[in-house]
Amino acid sequence: STMPVMDSTPSQTSVYSTGKAGYSTIAKKPQHFLSTADFTAEQLYELVRRAINFKVEAKYETSKTPERPLTGKTLALIFSKRSTRTRVATESSMAYLGGHAMFLGGQDIQLGVNESLLDTSRVVSSMVDGIMARVNGHEEIELLAQESTVPIINALSAKYHPTQILADLMTLHEHVHHRKSGAKDQYTAHLQHPRETLPGLRVAWVGDANNILQEILVAFPKLGISVASACPKGYTCDEDVLAIAKADAKKSGAELLFTTDPLEAVKNADVIITDTWISMGQEDEKAQRLREFEGYQVTMEMANKAGAKPDWSFMHCLPRKQEEVDDEVFYSERSLVFPEAENRKWTILSVIDTFMVKGGF
Repeated sequence: STMPVMDSTPSQTSVYSTGKAGYSTIAKKPQHFLSTADFTAEQLYELVRRAINFKVEAKYETSKTPERPLTGKTLALIFSKRSTRTRVATESSMAYLGGHAMFLGGQDIQLGVNESLLDTSRVVSSMVDGIMARVNGHEEIELLAQESTVPIINALSAKYHPTQILADLMTLHEHVHHRKSGAKDQYTAHLQHPRETLPGLRVAWVGDANNILQEILVAFPKLGISVASACPKGYTCDEDVLAIAKADAKKSGAELLFTTDPLEAVKNADVIITDTWISMGQEDEKAQRLREFEGYQVTMEMANKAGAKPDWSFMHCLPRKQEEVDDEVFYSERSLVFPEAENRKWTILSVIDTFMVKGGF
């Protein structure tokens, strides 16, 4: 006997809404995650809180079966630049939520070669449920967002790096919480809200006026975290970024300092943060940059000389080079770099859940 064939044809009487204005390519715009500048302090706290809850659920409550809300869904990873932490964090996060991450590197697709970014955004977004993009100029991620019918997550642009700064906030919350609670072998950061640990911190930035510093400036002052930034002469942040930071600091009471002297920036710092000075594509400028950044290497001696807080901590988003921070600091008890790297996963998981599963704020 033969098995009956299930009729899989759509109902002849049903009409399906396309969610579009007529049957055209104009659709309702999704909410994107391009920079922390676009979100309120409470929304940033919520993203961090959700990330911490995911960490607890996945690492410490392993007997529970996680939900798979993104089963059958795809996140396209359009990366113009190489990536370690962001790629691993994103692919494993999508797997955890039951979805699929499709990596599309510069060599894999026509991006910017035979096809414009505009065309790519329209085509790819019509077939996937979200796009995470690592681009060059920030105008590229803005164009993707303008044309995409699905949420765009900024995995790094020349101007901003929002998922990194969420990971930094999560790491700072964990560090302050566990230091004050005295919990040695237990994870309890989920029992305290980050609004109780983050406001009032003093962060010193020692390094380039790059996308990490700019993202710090549009996020930290909003939460009441003071930022003292030392960059060499001629290295300055974008005017609009400075305006946002100053307006946020005025509202929250955070302090801002801009200097060319690392010792001035590090004075009274709870946390010293730096990043790579010589990125991919800047190798030809290495000798000049090493001269310009003389005195900017983070060392125990520098922190002591400057008068950082006795219990100061160190952060770096990786990959790291010796000229930015020496081994004594990088591998010390003060260094939060490896928890910070791991937290890229939990904060990216939180962002994917917020914008792909829940549809944003």
